[in-house]
Amino acid sequence: MVPVYLFVVAVIIFFLASAIKILKEYERGVIFRLGRVLGTPKGPGLILLIPVVDRMVKVSLRTVVLDIPPQDVITKDNVTIKVNAVVFFRVIDSLKAIIDVENYLYATSQLSQTTLRSVLGQAELDDLLSHREKINERLQEILDTHTESWGIKVSNVEVKNVDLPQEMQRAISRQAEAERERRAKIIGAEGEFQASTKLSEASEILSRNPMALQLRYLQTLIEISMEKNSTIVFPLPIDLVKMFMDKVKQ
Repeated sequence: MVPVYLFVVAVIIFFLASAIKILKEYERGVIFRLGRVLGTPKGPGLILLIPVVDRMVKVSLRTVVLDIPPQDVITKDNVTIKVNAVVFFRVIDSLKAIIDVENYLYATSQLSQTTLRSVLGQAELDDLLSHREKINERLQEILDTHTESWGIKVSNVEVKNVDLPQEMQRAISRQAEAERERRAKIIGAEGEFQASTKLSEASEILSRNPMALQLRYLQTLIEISMEKNSTIVFPLPIDLVKMFMDKVKQ
């Protein structure tokens, strides 16, 4: 038989283990006494409970990172995609998080999934790819409104990956390539227009001053001669020849 004193020691240890609880800085304890909530949440630090009578539920106040699994979404322009996201939230009211909802983690996860499908289903694919910040803000606003009654604050929602069908990926790639070609042609046309404008202005200036045209002509010849050692035969401007002919006649 077990000695009586060992039984008594075991009972004392059990009662002490049930009566003494220690909560960390980021934890709060909601205490139920015979099924009723006992005041406000307790903690952090040492908490004394009445064994068998009291029951404490721990709640963490740290930010929870909730990963939303990939969801099948049909966008407003009838494109089927797979989207996953991540939700950042924290408990700000421990009492509501325990009393007003059965499992706040599971409830927040399910609400996040349905909200993600609903919001993205109202957006077009181009908006989803190019205006993701606005969609994130919209998701955060809706989730925060619904979880406020649970004592939960949703601080941020981020859409992580958007998986497109292969056909849509090829279509987007062709669209991007066509857009790049269009921009290249526009830039090339603008360059040609600017160059032609400058040449037109230069021709007007040279037409008003024939000597400037001759000097430009000679400068071009000098540049050509500096590039390669070769003999260049070029006609003399008639104005230069005429000047010497007039002197001979005199």
